[in-house]
Amino acid sequence: MPNVTRADAQAALRNPLAFIAERWTPKPRTVRRAALSALLMSVFIVVTGGAVRLTGSGLGCPTWPKCTDDSLTTTSAMGFHGAIEFGNRMLTYALCAAVGWAIIAARSQKPYRRGLVRLGWAQFWIVMSNAVLGGIVVLVGLNPYTVAAHFVATSALIAVATVMWQRTREGDTPPRPLVGKAVQQLVWFLTAAAVLLILVGTVVTGAGPHAGDSSEVERMPVDWETVSKLHAVLAWIVVTLTFALWFVLKAVDAPKNPLNRTRELFLILLAQGVIGYVQYFTDLPEVLVGLHMLGSAVMWIWVLRVVLSLRERPEAVAGLPGPTAEATLTKA
Repeated sequence: MPNVTRADAQAALRNPLAFIAERWTPKPRTVRRAALSALLMSVFIVVTGGAVRLTGSGLGCPTWPKCTDDSLTTTSAMGFHGAIEFGNRMLTYALCAAVGWAIIAARSQKPYRRGLVRLGWAQFWIVMSNAVLGGIVVLVGLNPYTVAAHFVATSALIAVATVMWQRTREGDTPPRPLVGKAVQQLVWFLTAAAVLLILVGTVVTGAGPHAGDSSEVERMPVDWETVSKLHAVLAWIVVTLTFALWFVLKAVDAPKNPLNRTRELFLILLAQGVIGYVQYFTDLPEVLVGLHMLGSAVMWIWVLRVVLSLRERPEAVAGLPGPTAEATLTKA
């Protein structure tokens, strides 16, 4: 064990991240794995949050931040629902640990990458604010609008985590486009449609039968059948735009990376569509609804991966300037 002086201890207390960074340099693979662990945990928290709602455990802990007025944790008298809700709250700490590990790894990497560290801290503050929002959800009795906001905030967390994971595998040189502006515009239309699909999906949830608790819970005052059909129409728009993008990329002989990500997204959307239609015609069984929520998170990640695949940021090599954007587009 190295000797730790009083000055070292004071430095560690003042700025623990800087103290760690001075004494540890992670391998690039370690940083990538740390970013990926944060992304996987953000998806896992979507699944466990869905389990809370689908098992009717949303008010298993009827207050917040304590589980009851007299107990910080769940009690045996609260049964299955209390255990499910309290377990989901505890997973927030696991998510914080994963995000913290990503921040530490990014901060300790040499050379220092400010943008990567900021992406880690952005995840941390989203997690903290969403934890407070989750408490508000409980305190207002699972109001569907707060539940929808809770899910949207988690989608924002997934977005930032996806970007950070991608950036750990790139350099810090200015991005170079791999496709023309027309293709980029098509992808932004696809992204906007995907965002709208997710937002309407939260309305389907807010108006649907799975309220999150067995007691009387407020629902959004819209016709569930109508909004479900709107959700399906938007899903087909996203599928159509994805297929059109794949066709255009093939036509212009685009690089393999955007082509592969688009093909993967198309297959994910087809699987998600099958699950969606089956759950609709089988009266929304809980297992299929949970799979659909997981599919929503995976779909969102792949939409972002398509967006990020349209450019590259190769690591700069000392003394060797990178190719220009014009040369890259000509080659593509």
